[in-house]
Amino acid sequence: MKQQFVEYIRNLQNQITFALEEIDGRAKFQEDEWVREKGGGGRTRVIENGNVFEKGGVNTSEVFGKLPETMQNYFGVKDADFFACGLSLVIHPKNPFVPTVHANWRYFEMYDSEGNIVDSWFGGGQDLTPYYLFEEDAKHFHSVCKTACDKHNRVFYQSYKKRCDEYFWNSHRHEARGVGGLFFDYLKKTDSMKMQDWYNFVTEIGNSFLECYVPIVEKRKEIPYSKENRDWQEIRRGRYVEFNLIHDKGTLFGLKTDGRIESILMSLPPVVQWKYDYQPEPGSEEEKLVEVLKHPREWA
Repeated sequence: MKQQFVEYIRNLQNQITFALEEIDGRAKFQEDEWVREKGGGGRTRVIENGNVFEKGGVNTSEVFGKLPETMQNYFGVKDADFFACGLSLVIHPKNPFVPTVHANWRYFEMYDSEGNIVDSWFGGGQDLTPYYLFEEDAKHFHSVCKTACDKHNRVFYQSYKKRCDEYFWNSHRHEARGVGGLFFDYLKKTDSMKMQDWYNFVTEIGNSFLECYVPIVEKRKEIPYSKENRDWQEIRRGRYVEFNLIHDKGTLFGLKTDGRIESILMSLPPVVQWKYDYQPEPGSEEEKLVEVLKHPREWA
């Protein structure tokens, strides 16, 4: 299973980076292959200062070895080894009317002292973070997610959409990071779902990503914007940073397993503002977005 999924994420990385380069028209992804001292490595691809994308990363990794003590305590195990692989991406567009997007699809195995698999699971999802709310964009993103979920189980979309709303919640701000999408974790073998079934589901979601996001970028990338629009984008990016550094489990796992710092923090936007007690103008498009973030909606 792990080799099957590694091959999948490597191919998907190629598909996504090629498609995004085509949209940008100028910038290319720079590739950086790295090795983890304690086992494994990865392939980081970063795009910067493009026509459309100010910064973005589409990374794959395969890491293995002794599970650090902090993570053994987290999982309630002793003397365990692990293998983890996945594709993680964050794209920060230049135009404030194009949303930021995040996605991650991953697979994890844990072994006993004899090298036997004692646990394995899939996780991941994809979510959208707009700076200005276009309801048709949120509906498009969610409808593609729902279509992909419905091919496997008609309860998956509502369940994983709800988990996404709960997970990407900046509790210290009492608001969502964005308009959500899908989030799932610990997808393990059950009576009704074999690991191959979960593989088929997770790869279906991964394959839907470009359909979720590319049409939105194409529709919004040429909209003229002002300095005020850009300032608002940078202020909202600050909330994105806060979530990733305070709440995100993926960031925590990378740091706790001696992950590669440059790849872990690739998700952070290049230009951000924090203004003291900033409040959008009443009745403005900026306030409209904030109101939606405080009360997650049903989009599909």
